[in-house]
Formats: sequence, structure tokens, C-alpha cells
Amino acid sequence: MLTQKQLDLLKFIHIRVQRDGVPPSFDEMKEALDLRSKSGIHRLITALEDRGFIRRLAHKARALEIVKLPDAIDPAGFRPRVIDGIAAPEVAAPIPANSQPSGRAGNEIPLLGRIAAGGPISAVPSDGYNVVVPPQMVAGTGAHYALEVRGDSMIDAGINDGDVVVIREGSSAENGEIVVAAFQDQNEYSVTLKRFRRRGGAIALEAANPAYETRVFRADQVEIQGKLVGLIRNY
Repeated sequence: MLTQKQLDLLKFIHIRVQRDGVPPSFDEMKEALDLRSKSGIHRLITALEDRGFIRRLAHKARALEIVKLPDAIDPAGFRPRVIDGIAAPEVAAPIPANSQPSGRAGNEIPLLGRIAAGGPISAVPSDGYNVVVPPQMVAGTGAHYALEVRGDSMIDAGINDGDVVVIREGSSAENGEIVVAAFQDQNEYSVTLKRFRRRGGAIALEAANPAYETRVFRADQVEIQGKLVGLIRNY
């Protein structure tokens, strides 16, 4: 699950590495993505690293490895290679296999990754995991997917860190519904799990924890990607 900016940057880096053998400079990345500052590129690179698409190698200054490419870039024939880049910490660990419930009758839906229920981050994808959910959770029209929650901003709504939420895809929501919302924060897109409120021409994303503030955006800054229809908790 990549934002358009993340996908554009990964594609740009891949094309330049295939053509020149080295990645573009930060200034070239900034210009290609029409960003106002290189800090936006830093955030995008960090997001790609967290999602396992690139790896910044320890103990090697300006060393970056492309690990994989999404289908949208057509990775046929792709082989990871080390290119000049930026040094940074290791890639975040993938979602463990025991996140998948087993031994229960129901429907399988894809576990697309992790989502923030705290400070906003972009959702982190997983590879090839499904979860089994009761049929009533996926009743009705539309595709469904699951996300593992990270954070405690929705704890007063009964959603804890480590829970798996079941989401029905959709681009609209009613006031008070809990949604997966992508929003633009400066030059970076983030995805979060929050309660939806429409306030005139603005949209408020409300936490269910008094420790977190409500964030208000213009309607054109927020994209609803689905709404909560169920929850799975492992004890």
C-alpha cells in the first residue's frame, strides 16, 4: 500500500538506476516530484524503507539497496542491487505470521499491513498474509481487507494496539464512523484510523483518546479509503 508520491519516487529511482547505474540526487528527486523541499524526499525515502521496498545499508555512507518493486512498476526481471544513497537504520520487521488467526470457519481477506492509531504514519504493507473472519463481518457489497493497528489513539472506542481491524473499502463515510483516512500533511501523505466528522467544508479526524488532538483538514486534503466493520483481537 503505497501513496502515489511514494510510488512515483520509487519508480523514478528505479528508472534512473537502470539507466545510469546510480540513483538521482535529492535535488533531482525533489524536482521530479515537484516538492518544495528535500525534507519531503527524506520522508518518502523513510516510508519506502519502512515498507521494505528499499534498504539503507548500515556502515556504508550513501548506500541504498532496492529490495523489491510493486506490480505497478512491473518488477519482471528485477534483481536487487546496491546503489548510492543514504545510510540509515535497518528495515522495520514484517508483520509476524502469527498475526493470522487459524482454525476458524469464515472468509479469508488480505492483511494489507499496519495502520497508525496514534501519530499519523503511512500504512506499512505485509506480503501474502490473509486473516480468517466470520462471514457476518464481510457481509454486504464491496471488497474487504484487514489492517493491524499500531498505537492507542482509538482505545476509548475499544481498539487497542495490536488489534486487527476489518475494513470495507469505500470512499465515503457518515459522521461518527471510524474510517481509514489518507490525508495530505505538507508534502507527505499519511494514513490513519480515526473517527470521521464533517464540519462544513472541512473534515475532522477524531481520536478516541483525550491524549490526542482532533485534526481538521480541508475536504480536498482527505481521502476515505474504507470504514471499520469488525475487529479481531488475539489474547
